[in-house]
Amino acid sequence: MKNFIILTSIVVIFATSIKAQEIGFSGELRPRYEYRHGFKKLAEPDTDAANFISQRTRLNVDYNSEKFKVYFAIQNVRVWGDVSTLAKNDKYGVAFHQAWAEYFFNEKFSMKLGRQEIVYDDQRMFGSVGWAQQARSHDAFLLKFKTGEKGKLHLGFALNAESETLFEIDYTINQYKSFQYAWWHTNFSDTFGLSTLFLNNGMEYHKYSDGDRKIAYSQTLGGRLTYKKDRFNADAATYFQTGDTPGGDDKVDLSAYYFTVNAKFKITDQFTAGAGIEVLSGNDQDSSSSEDNAFKPFYGTNHKFNGWMDYFYVGSHMTSVGLTDINIPLIYKKDKFSAVLIPHFFSAQGNVYDKINRKNADDYLGTEIDLALGYKAYKSVMFNVGYSHMFANDTMELLKGGDANGTNNWAWVMVTFKPNFFKHSFTK
Repeated sequence: MKNFIILTSIVVIFATSIKAQEIGFSGELRPRYEYRHGFKKLAEPDTDAANFISQRTRLNVDYNSEKFKVYFAIQNVRVWGDVSTLAKNDKYGVAFHQAWAEYFFNEKFSMKLGRQEIVYDDQRMFGSVGWAQQARSHDAFLLKFKTGEKGKLHLGFALNAESETLFEIDYTINQYKSFQYAWWHTNFSDTFGLSTLFLNNGMEYHKYSDGDRKIAYSQTLGGRLTYKKDRFNADAATYFQTGDTPGGDDKVDLSAYYFTVNAKFKITDQFTAGAGIEVLSGNDQDSSSSEDNAFKPFYGTNHKFNGWMDYFYVGSHMTSVGLTDINIPLIYKKDKFSAVLIPHFFSAQGNVYDKINRKNADDYLGTEIDLALGYKAYKSVMFNVGYSHMFANDTMELLKGGDANGTNNWAWVMVTFKPNFFKHSFTK
């Protein structure tokens, strides 16, 4: 906190001295209670539910001038009671979630560098993971171009190391060693939009045969099309992955695909109904192939997709049997109140092998029902509550363990405060 006060004081003095256009201070405090009994994995018989309260606390500073922007977001993430009431230090401490600057060379070209969230389109490929209290941010360098009246192109680069060194050392943190990407978006009209993405992703791995660490590079290429007119909107996306990925004691070939189609129709001013399907390719458990056919949404906000109970692609399932998710979102919004109900029908895309019965299991994994209610009590205060239930098939038990016939559910209550403490414009 002391460091943050010093930092903000410096920014204020700096901004005032050069008559900056605008400076603002804001915050966020978000405690969330959770009841977990079958969240992420099926509950074992006679296992008691987890109950806890986590909290995100953020302080933000943003500064804008004609030539550049600077943004800082410092945060503390904690679980209530994770340290003693007399503790001198927090368990997770205070860290910069974001600390970036963007310089505008002209109206069509800028560069942005530092710790930052990278968010594109529906957040399936790059997202902020805002549900997680810590969220996701990258140490990256971006070049941003305006390609016409309605087009924009971003080129992104990242290179990670564990520390300053005199010579090269292994990178053992479980994330990318480096990446390079190009994202382009344009709106053809008020109705159609198109985005394309190319990602070259480098993951370091340990090659045990020679005791060295090497980098496996995979390539993700695809695009997303959106359509919106009157009360109807739809989107479709497809991506392909090739190259190499870490596997065992060496790299393996990667060949995977993804596609999704979604549509929503606003039946009344308050009620919207939709339907969607999402397919992520996977590996066959009865196959002896060394090729990896499992699609990997590396840096997306995966909690947003495939059910809120996080059985898929949130810390797991990246090299598993893939997924087919048929979902039917039902949305109601009126004034300050909102309600969302989403049934998900899950199936494995690859073969699941039943070792006990020595045959392939049923592809159907289960049905998840997600419900969330929201109430905006004030412009900076939001109340949310949710409940999810997993009706699992025996095949889910083969994949996730636990008891498919037991009660697997999750409930949560969250309050979000987002105050704007101070905002001021300086005139020249």
